[in-house]
Amino acid sequence: MTSVYLHPALISREEQAQQYFIKGNYNQATDYYEQAIEAEPEVKSHYWNLGLMLLLQGQEAEAQVTWMLGIADGEAQQVDQWTDELIQVLQNEAERREKLAEYTVAWAVRQHVREIAPKELNNLFYLIELAIKLETFTGDELTNFGVIELIQLEQIVDVGLLLQVLRSILNSAPLHPSVLDFVEASLAHIHDLNSLIKILIPATVKIAHSMWRPKIAARLMELGLRLDPHNTEILRYLGAFYIRSGDYSKGIETARLCESLSATLPERVSATYLLQQGLMDTAGYWQEAYRIFLQQESLLTSLIKEQPTDIEPVRIVRLFNSNYFAPYLRDDPNKNRQIQNQLAQFCQINVEEYASEKVQRYRQRTLGDRTKLLKIGYLSHCLSNHSVGWLARWLFQHHDRERFQIHAYFINYKQVFDPLQEWYVQNVTQAYKGGISSEDIAEKIYQDEIDILIDLDSITLDIACEIMALKPAPVQATWLGWDASGIPAVDYFIADPYVLPESAQEYYTEKIWRLPQTYIAVDGFEVGVPTLRRDSLDLPSDAVVYLSAQRGFKRYPDTARLQMRILKEVPNSYFLIKGLGDAEAVQKFFMQLAQEEGVDSDRLRFLPLDPSETIHRANLLIADVVLDTYPYNGATTTLETLWMGIPLVTRVGQQFAARNSYTMMMNAGITDGIAWTDEEYVEWGVRLGKDKALRNKIACQLKASRQTAPLWNAKQFTREMENAYEQMWQRYIEE
Repeated sequence: MTSVYLHPALISREEQAQQYFIKGNYNQATDYYEQAIEAEPEVKSHYWNLGLMLLLQGQEAEAQVTWMLGIADGEAQQVDQWTDELIQVLQNEAERREKLAEYTVAWAVRQHVREIAPKELNNLFYLIELAIKLETFTGDELTNFGVIELIQLEQIVDVGLLLQVLRSILNSAPLHPSVLDFVEASLAHIHDLNSLIKILIPATVKIAHSMWRPKIAARLMELGLRLDPHNTEILRYLGAFYIRSGDYSKGIETARLCESLSATLPERVSATYLLQQGLMDTAGYWQEAYRIFLQQESLLTSLIKEQPTDIEPVRIVRLFNSNYFAPYLRDDPNKNRQIQNQLAQFCQINVEEYASEKVQRYRQRTLGDRTKLLKIGYLSHCLSNHSVGWLARWLFQHHDRERFQIHAYFINYKQVFDPLQEWYVQNVTQAYKGGISSEDIAEKIYQDEIDILIDLDSITLDIACEIMALKPAPVQATWLGWDASGIPAVDYFIADPYVLPESAQEYYTEKIWRLPQTYIAVDGFEVGVPTLRRDSLDLPSDAVVYLSAQRGFKRYPDTARLQMRILKEVPNSYFLIKGLGDAEAVQKFFMQLAQEEGVDSDRLRFLPLDPSETIHRANLLIADVVLDTYPYNGATTTLETLWMGIPLVTRVGQQFAARNSYTMMMNAGITDGIAWTDEEYVEWGVRLGKDKALRNKIACQLKASRQTAPLWNAKQFTREMENAYEQMWQRYIEE
């Protein structure tokens, strides 16, 4: 607390009052200030300090009366001066309390500053900060305090404090309707775009991916774009948010602009990746998507050849997954893996360069106490209502807790109600609810002394790639979420006898660890009540119904054309199509193919997404036959199809993505429907459509397989995974 000038005769009394005040003895301090006022009523600081003592004792009305007495006898100019002095005393006390983390007291003091000077903007900023720290902030304060209007009117604003409050608000209540208005009003005062970007990017990523509100994230990024319409960093995130929200046309348009403005090779690679995503998710631009894919491959080849050394760390991380779309467009594992492996090695070298201290520290770990349980860490952003989440849960459920400690490391932990995510939290030894900081998550893995780290994301998420490249655990493996990443710091890729051909080790840098039967097993799926009926879709009761439920990425034109040929050869057949993507573009895509292949478009039905996973599975029963995709098969959708007892036609290829359905069918004991060529794919589709008896036989086999097949024995699968972990660890300690 700060006081104004005091008469020398009263200095000792004031000092005594200060001592009582600091010790929290407000009664004694009050007595001294009352005596001071009696002795020197003209010294206004006595009133300010006495009122403060009364306020701190909860006597708010008395405090206000005391301050009014100090001000009452002044002229207008004096009143303004004395009011400023009183505000300064209160602000000093609020600052002192804030430093002591006594936020409730600081809040009360600043509320009185607000009553005295309701337009004191900095005080209002501090009140918002305090409300956030006290966890009482709702977002309504922005309008109740009149902050937005004041920012718009003020010519001079403490920009540092404004940015601090902006960061806090976006972390605390980013979805409140007033937040967008607050950010927009703030733009007039923010001239350092980099400072704004550092706040907006993590906040909008959280909003889009953790809170599942990409449209709001896009609107925030649009505001940032006002400061620099040609900023490629903002454009890249904005395009991704558009695509995630389903606004594909805007996403593609933004990606094109970002690509045209990108100057360096790494920037062009990132922008081209974004453009690929938009084009392929839409499912209506396959010709351009393939051209962009070849362009990206050329860019990556140049990057690998040039080996630039001046790339910023954030741009290095983005490069990890820039070859993501190769297996969707080409079943050529030798070529695809060569580029991916070289790219991953290039990124790994750069990670080791910019994070050398951390990498070295992780490498110098000691084995420690080997009598403890083996610690297994699972790393993913998908341990939630996601395909990976639905499939991996059985492994977590059946893990032997007497042999293993199970740790889960959530990347970008979801800030929404997600029962499956909560299930994972409750079913591990320890759960780390991480954000988007690779370094924080890697450090936690290291500090937890994880023995074997299992990456469930591979190159589907660049953050996961950076964490694996840092190698926070001595043994690291990739499983389930995608093909192998090619990162040199990853030791193993977990597969089985079918999902990769025998020759696959030639083009993998990781050691392929083949489990004895299957690389995935589940005990089953929850099934709801169906909402689809044939009559509601205007389908004859005796029709042969084909179904494909996949996202736009997988709608490869050549395979879709084969599906039209199947339809053409099977009388009274219909094709149901549903999945993520641009609905209008998907319809146009299939309608055009149908016309080209001589199939009546009336035989196509385009279905919306189902309300839930359980209803989706129940609705699969409307189909007689499911037609798989190629060169990227279904995975979860295949498991669901087989569990529901529906015959499946799949085209087997050479790459991991083209053999998922094959291994699942083999491990369910089904060979009918497995095609090794395009011709066989059509033949199986036609045969299953025409042969009802064969369909019934497969349905019976699938139903019986629930009791006998490796695919439906998650407990046995878990024992095989655990045996693999123990063997991996034994190899490590023997090296």
